[in-house]
Amino acid sequence: MEGQTPGSRDLPEKSHPAAAAATLSSMGAVFILMKSALGAGLLNFPWAFSKAGGVVPAFLVELVSLVFLVSGLVILGYAAAVSGQATYQGVVRGLCGPAIGKLCEACFLVNLLMISVAFLRVIGDQLEKLCDSLLSGTPPAPQPWYTDQRFTLPLLSALVILPLSAPREIAFQKYTSILGTLAACYLALVITVQYYLWPQGLVRESRPSLSPASWTSVFSVFPTICFGFQCHEAAVSIYCSMHKRSLPHWALVSVLSLLACCLIYSLTGVYGFLTFGTEVSADILMSYPGNDMVIIVARVLFAVSIVTVYPIVLFLGRSVMQDFWRRSCLRGWGPRALADPSGLWVRMPLTVLWVTVTLAMVLFMPDLSEIVSIIGGISSFFIFIFPGLCLICAMGIEPIGPRVKCCLEVWGVVSVLVGTFIFGQSTVAAVWEMF
Repeated sequence: MEGQTPGSRDLPEKSHPAAAAATLSSMGAVFILMKSALGAGLLNFPWAFSKAGGVVPAFLVELVSLVFLVSGLVILGYAAAVSGQATYQGVVRGLCGPAIGKLCEACFLVNLLMISVAFLRVIGDQLEKLCDSLLSGTPPAPQPWYTDQRFTLPLLSALVILPLSAPREIAFQKYTSILGTLAACYLALVITVQYYLWPQGLVRESRPSLSPASWTSVFSVFPTICFGFQCHEAAVSIYCSMHKRSLPHWALVSVLSLLACCLIYSLTGVYGFLTFGTEVSADILMSYPGNDMVIIVARVLFAVSIVTVYPIVLFLGRSVMQDFWRRSCLRGWGPRALADPSGLWVRMPLTVLWVTVTLAMVLFMPDLSEIVSIIGGISSFFIFIFPGLCLICAMGIEPIGPRVKCCLEVWGVVSVLVGTFIFGQSTVAAVWEMF
């Protein structure tokens, strides 16, 4: 960048608190970013293509989204290097001030909590549909007690999710992220192959519409398509855990991750839409016969995929609580012996608390879909608004040429405005649908 000194191009001036834990390779960073983005939104993409009016308008929205999504990731890496902070909320607090930092922490915690609840709900639904498929050949009878979500979800949380969420560093998630990414790839592959094989019992629309009903319908799916790629909450933690923390290298990791996600999402969206047209279900797997063994395996692997991304979300939410714990101990509000929030005696209770709260919300508050959809608009803060604000504030710190500085500030303002529009649009749409 113009005006930078030779030593500033890799931005090594600030030492990160997590520098000692820089154990993450570039390939591991790619897989964690991909797994963070390949969440429950994968099932909704064919429906989003249908609502947008066809492949071409939906694909154009996807390409426009990618520009902002990649720039947001690069900005967050740059902001982490400038601020010297190792968490998303720490970067925002360090660059934008304590007031916006507190707003970021509150939005961050609520957003991640709702994402965790949504993930557990998706896992529970997939387990329930899996049990229905496996028991469909038996005579009609009450469902066995062991197929109830009130049994399967707590058991899965205790035996699988909790141990995967216990590690101190996010770098551990690279192993499960590889498994989760392959599981998501299987789903995309199944939908693609099913389109060409057209197995017996599959009913599809022969000539789906390929033009949008209106531009309003195109804009209405922008949040769905954009949030499908959402991995920005984890960007700072991943960047600060990498061996090589140069901005060009981080940009390459970001581009490769989102391009791979774009391929998986596009295959799922295009072939799911071409198979079922406007009759596609919001959950693409529900459009296929429930007794098809290929679909049953896809359902199992998709549940595995969501199980592997839940610990990443928990890690990020736990970091907010750990920051609060650290500040409380520094003010003398907590025991000095437990001042380190990453220690086992603080980390594990916070992990158990997070899993318990989200599990209780899923089991005892069944009608959370409207609340989740309304709060889902908060995601635009982490993809657009906070990165834009960080870029604008960072311009006052880094020595950059005036023309480049002006261009970057304009881009930061554009990001904030686009994020504000998406937040307003998605929130109003969610409230309208609820009423």
